[in-house]
Amino acid sequence: MCGVAGYLGYVADGAKLLADMAGAIAHRGPDGEGICVFAQAGLAHRRLAIVDLGNGQQPMSSQNGRFVISFNGEIFNHVELRRDLEAQGHRFRTSTDTEVILHLFERFGERCLSLLNGDFALAIWDCVRERMFLARDRMGVRPLFYTRHRGTVYFASEVKALLTVPGLQVTLDIKALDQILTVWAPIAPRTAFQNIFELEPATYAMVDRNGVTTTPYWKLDFPDRGDSPGATAGEELGDLLTDAVRLRLRADVQVGCYLSGGLDSSVVAAIASKLGTEPLRTFAVAFESLEHDESRFQNVMADHLQTRHVQTLVTGGDIAADFPDVVRHMERPVIRSAPAPLYALARMVKSNGIKAVLTGEGADEIFAGYDLFKEAKVRRFCARQPASRSRPLLFRKLYPYLPNLNRQTPEYLSAFFSAGSADLGDPLFSHRPRFKSTSATKMFLSKDIGNALAGYDAAEEMASLLPADFRRWHPLNQAQYLETRFLLPGYILSSQGDRMAMAHGIEGRFPFLDYRLVEFAGRLRPEQKLKGLDEKHILRGVACELLPKEIAERSKQPFRAPDSEAFLSKKKHEFVDFALGTESVKRFGIFDPMTVEKLHRKCATSAASGFRDNAAFVGILSTQLWQQTFSTGLPSRQVA
Repeated sequence: MCGVAGYLGYVADGAKLLADMAGAIAHRGPDGEGICVFAQAGLAHRRLAIVDLGNGQQPMSSQNGRFVISFNGEIFNHVELRRDLEAQGHRFRTSTDTEVILHLFERFGERCLSLLNGDFALAIWDCVRERMFLARDRMGVRPLFYTRHRGTVYFASEVKALLTVPGLQVTLDIKALDQILTVWAPIAPRTAFQNIFELEPATYAMVDRNGVTTTPYWKLDFPDRGDSPGATAGEELGDLLTDAVRLRLRADVQVGCYLSGGLDSSVVAAIASKLGTEPLRTFAVAFESLEHDESRFQNVMADHLQTRHVQTLVTGGDIAADFPDVVRHMERPVIRSAPAPLYALARMVKSNGIKAVLTGEGADEIFAGYDLFKEAKVRRFCARQPASRSRPLLFRKLYPYLPNLNRQTPEYLSAFFSAGSADLGDPLFSHRPRFKSTSATKMFLSKDIGNALAGYDAAEEMASLLPADFRRWHPLNQAQYLETRFLLPGYILSSQGDRMAMAHGIEGRFPFLDYRLVEFAGRLRPEQKLKGLDEKHILRGVACELLPKEIAERSKQPFRAPDSEAFLSKKKHEFVDFALGTESVKRFGIFDPMTVEKLHRKCATSAASGFRDNAAFVGILSTQLWQQTFSTGLPSRQVA
């Protein structure tokens, strides 16, 4: 995996700027740097050598010199694509997937994207037509950002590189902050940085002197009814998943595997162990907090597969100590501390000499693994008989990692989950309770920011972006679309994924996000994914053949970490007091100093009362740290 950067337009000293941009993202590619300067454009590259270690230097030009590429990612089916191209007369100088892309682009132009099975962000300069082609993978695994400043378009894998552009001012986009505090992440193309944009997943852009024109090339879709044959779907899933893992084991370095102890990473590790010729190396996070620790299940799987297993123990103090660096690498505020342990995990993987790891991300989205999907199903069931006292008791079967729910009355559960009171025709029905809980953080906004955001609703903006076919889909598929289209690329694959791994030069590979698997899962009947309240039903059938029973039948436990208590228990962290102090809060003007002080004191003197307090604490702290790290001015009071 690598880092890319570049520009199109006039730059006084292109070579120096490209060197600065590449230097800002050196952590993404510690194995080399390359720069190409043209009359009105430039490309830079930082390399993490995974394939063809000696011959993959970039930027790389086509044989005739017309096209020059800077590429971040992996094309996992590059071997098959190369074979087809060679049969058509193409000749190659390297064995890299980068050169395969060049040949494909030379032959097919932007249509080549439909042939690529991989995770990528790329830029290709066309010396003849004098335009830059940018593209991003279907699921949004690899990031790509751009901005226009004084007539020149700049782009890069991370915003840090853009911030080296002379004269570029940085302010917080308060509408993006509202989105983070509602739906967990900015809604692309918006970012936390005003006037800096993210190229959306499954999208390419043509950049020329007139600006940036974006076009989607793939979309997540669901049929009216699942058309996958029930009798053979499990076998087809097993074959597809095995091939997805096989492709993602391709590398000229050893590939390891994250092992959380849950179903998804365990299935990936089991398949990888069968396909590999040497013991699989697995890595995991163990927590000092018993509420969050899954090390027992990790050890069961490591023993079962006989992997070379390494754990890193993460304490609350470790989370707090890493958090300022975590915010710097995420480049956005967040409402959870969960990225911090993954930052520590990637650091540990690097110290063990591994550059690439398989992970289980994506399975919960495409096979309906989250409790949110079950919750929405129960809420719809209760809505049919809103006066029922027995139906709300089904909520006790959800969220087994939150034992307090088991002690609540039917009336409390009905109110907590809005059972019977929600609009069943609401396109955001499945996610409304989550958005409501998260949005409570906005009560801490300052009066000025609150007034500037008056009338804006992040959830309604999300609803306005839904495809025309959305309402004809089954309710489960609607919920899956919301999770996969917005939260997966916006938070899971970015804040918890690429940004934490690449901070240490580690490439994450996601077999469940092979586009063939995503399209297969979309065709399944809803009950093949969520049967009653049995999540990932079809995947469990595959897992039973691979995993110990206690892992194959284990209920979903999402990756969680200590939140406010990590910053306020035992060791004192001065940056927390400074960031949440009255003067700092006043200076940035985003939050109300008095209410922030009350929250800080409450969390410091007693356990935070549930998700809302924790989300507010982490959201405020991370926003303040973002301001300290990136801002060159106060946020605009005008909503754009």
